[in-house]
Parts: sequence; structure tokens; C-alpha cells
Amino acid sequence: MIFVTVGTHEQPFNRLLIEMDKLKESGVIKEDVIIQTGFSTYEPKYCQWNKLYPYQEMLEMVDKARIVITHGGPSSFIMPLQVGKIPIVVPRKSRFNEHVNDHQVDFSKAVAERQGNIIVVEDVAKLGQILTDYDKIVADMPASMKSNNSVFNERLEKLVQRLFK
Repeated sequence: MIFVTVGTHEQPFNRLLIEMDKLKESGVIKEDVIIQTGFSTYEPKYCQWNKLYPYQEMLEMVDKARIVITHGGPSSFIMPLQVGKIPIVVPRKSRFNEHVNDHQVDFSKAVAERQGNIIVVEDVAKLGQILTDYDKIVADMPASMKSNNSVFNERLEKLVQRLFK
């Protein structure tokens, strides 16, 4: 199963929903697709969907999904990382009136570069190929997210241990 979430931002993210529906209709995606459509105006015809799911239900779907696709909101793509999944992140773009600016593009690219544990797809036309190659792409990627706090604490602990040797 593939689970898609576009978050709860009030601007539609129809671009992603339309592409997922096309990929399901054409048979590129053979497994079930469940989409949380948020405030989007497009209603998928070939995928299961609901505007919003309760948080606990979303957690269960993320856990059960083979692939999770999210918008570029940090809460949405951190959730799959917390259960050991590498999400595909499709950031919202201002030129499509999906957000007020391109901070999702900038932030998701920075996370991908720094952490190496998300797949950023800016052009939805490339989504089909990414889904087809997903298992190969993620094979060598770290499926976890270390918090900056835990990294800092580990380094501080080592420093203190060296000082008291």
C-alpha cells in the first residue's frame, strides 16, 4: 500500500493528487493507494481518499504502507522516519499556488542533503519512475532520523569522558 498525505495547509495540492490518480489509473501503481487530500479540491477517482484522517489512523497507515509520500511539511515527513520508512517528499510550490512561498522546496532539499534519508521529488512527472525504482533507491539510505539533541548529547558525553581520563 502507498499512503499519501498533503498535510492540513489550506491551499490545495491538486498537482500531487492528479499525478497519483494518473499513475494508479495507468497501472504504473498496482498496489492500493490511500490519500489524505486535506484542502485540495481534486477528488481522486482511482485511489482511496479522505480529506482528513485522525492522527492515530494516519500513524497506522504510515506504519502499514510500503511507501509514504508527503508534502514538504516537516511533521509529515518526520512521521515515516520515526517508524523506519524513507518518505518521498513532494514539496508544495508557490508558482502552483500550493503555498505562500517555496520554503518547502528549500527545507526538504536541505534535509535530503544533510540527513540523506528522504527522497525529494520536485517534478511530479518523475514520480512514476521514482515509485518504480523505490526499493533500489532506498537500499543504501539511512531510514532513521537522529535528532540534533541526541547528536549533541553524544558528542558532549564523549568530550566529558575525554576530559576526565
